[in-house]
Amino acid sequence: MSSQKKYPVALSAEDRQALVRVTTTGVRSASMIRRARVLLALDTSVGDVDPRAVIAERVGVSCESVRLISKRYAETGGDVWATVGRKKRACPPVPSLVTGEVEARLIALACSAPPQGHARWSLRLLEKHVALAEDIPDLDHSTIGRVLKKRNCVLT
Repeated sequence: MSSQKKYPVALSAEDRQALVRVTTTGVRSASMIRRARVLLALDTSVGDVDPRAVIAERVGVSCESVRLISKRYAETGGDVWATVGRKKRACPPVPSLVTGEVEARLIALACSAPPQGHARWSLRLLEKHVALAEDIPDLDHSTIGRVLKKRNCVLT
C-alpha cells in the first residue's frame, strides 16, 4: 500500500499558498523547505499525485523521507507547520552536574596542597578525592579537566 493511500495529504488553499511562500522565499531552513516541497508534491487537492519514488527523486530526498513526512502530516492532524517545522523535544535535556558551587569547590580543591606523598595534583588524583567528597557529585577526570581549563586553572 502506498503512502498516498495510507497517509493522504490534502492541503487547503491557504496552507498551499503558505508552503509555496516557504519554498520560494528562501528565508527558512533547508530541512523546512525540503519538507514543504514534499508536502506540495503529495497534495491530492490539486490532482493526481506522482509515486513516492518520483517525488523523492524530484525533491532530493529518500522514499522513506517522503513516507515519514506524509505520516507526520497525518499524525499532526493536518497541521502544516507542525509537519514542516522542528519537532519539540519529548524530554528536556539532562541538567549539568557542574554548577557554580561545584566548580568553586573543585577549584578550591585543585588549588589546595596535594595530599601526602604526591608532589602535585593530577586529574586522576582529583577524581579520586572528588569521589570521596560528599558535597561534590562524582565527576570524571575529563570533566574535571574541562572545568579547570575553562577557569584557566593550571595544575602544577
